[in-house]
Amino acid sequence: MKRNLLLFSCLFLFITISFGQDAPKFGIKFSGFVKNDIYFDSRQTVSIRDGQFLLYPAAKENDPNGNDVNARSSFNIISIQTRLRGNITGPDAFGAKTSGAIEGEFFGHAEGQINEFRLRHAYVRLDWKNTQLLVGQYWHPMFIENCFPGTISFNTGVPFLPFTRNPQIRLTQNFGKLSAMFTALSQRDFTSTGPDGPDTKYLRNAVLPNLNLRAEYHTNWENGHEMLGGASVNYKKLLPRLITPAGFKTDETISSLSWMVYFKYVLPDVELKAGYTCAQDAFDLTMLGGYSTHQLTNSVEENYDYTPYKTAALWGDFETRGDKWKAGLFVGYTKNMGATKKIVGSPYVRGSNLDYVYRIAPRLIFNSGKFRFAPEIEYTVAAYMKNVDGQTSKDDKGKITNSEEVGNLRLLLGVYFFF
Repeated sequence: MKRNLLLFSCLFLFITISFGQDAPKFGIKFSGFVKNDIYFDSRQTVSIRDGQFLLYPAAKENDPNGNDVNARSSFNIISIQTRLRGNITGPDAFGAKTSGAIEGEFFGHAEGQINEFRLRHAYVRLDWKNTQLLVGQYWHPMFIENCFPGTISFNTGVPFLPFTRNPQIRLTQNFGKLSAMFTALSQRDFTSTGPDGPDTKYLRNAVLPNLNLRAEYHTNWENGHEMLGGASVNYKKLLPRLITPAGFKTDETISSLSWMVYFKYVLPDVELKAGYTCAQDAFDLTMLGGYSTHQLTNSVEENYDYTPYKTAALWGDFETRGDKWKAGLFVGYTKNMGATKKIVGSPYVRGSNLDYVYRIAPRLIFNSGKFRFAPEIEYTVAAYMKNVDGQTSKDDKGKITNSEEVGNLRLLLGVYFFF
């Protein structure tokens, strides 16, 4: 505790000195915001950090009298999204411009660590004329920094698009308006899951890093119009176990391939964005999905092979471009497509009992100087598996065949102060 207080005292002193001076040619410049979220939910939710990061409404859970326990509203005020960023500049190296960034917030690493400072981004960058090398923790290349929903909710449109930050090595080559990016990634805060729950070890023990290739086209016109479009392909291999339940060494892995396309078009008064993702084993992307055991390959050693779950997700976002007032609308839909092969045993999946989820979320933003007030209405519906005559409504690949919808209405007010 004393060590943390000393660290924050030094950091506060450094920030005070930095803000009191003009930005140096080489050094660090701090920025960020204070954000307070005030929200009401009409029912219990599947969410993170005291309900702030909402995924979807919780399933029906009936008591002995047939009353749905989760049909209960809730209210909260929380400030853990408050953020601090330091942009770093330095002298040229290897014939390239150098830069870096450190960014954190008070979201914590787990439910029991709310209000604790956690790392979001920490990277260094070399920029040549047409080539860029980034090394460090940053957005996964399937989260498009220049094309994501402008929601007030911290979920940023999850689970309808990939949302994850990863330690990585990223090489980008520009060819005029076209660029190509190759990235090798590990995992840290956003991890895959498996027999021992969410952990980085499944990717680490597979040795091969997560690999991604992305291509993007970006152009601007003199009339104020802008267009951005791109596609990304992602390959991941995991080693779920080092030892079988019977005590034998195993090296059985699970591979998955995901892809996405995205598009943005900006007019003088309106901005339109959309994306589609077709993913396998998307648990680490904060989407529906994961993987399951496929079949028993050795009955003596109790060794299994695996099959990934498939997920399809589509989203769109509309926002006006006023300086003072903005209005926006987010819509999203995601579908559990089941596994690629027949499954046996318990799946390592987020939302294995979900058929589909959709969301409609209109918002309004009012800016005055450094202050922002932003109300948002977020209506999310989840279709959960429905048992029929005592039998689960799943086929042999885990796809839901009969479902029942539950909905949650979130009323949210975001209050910001930027610095």
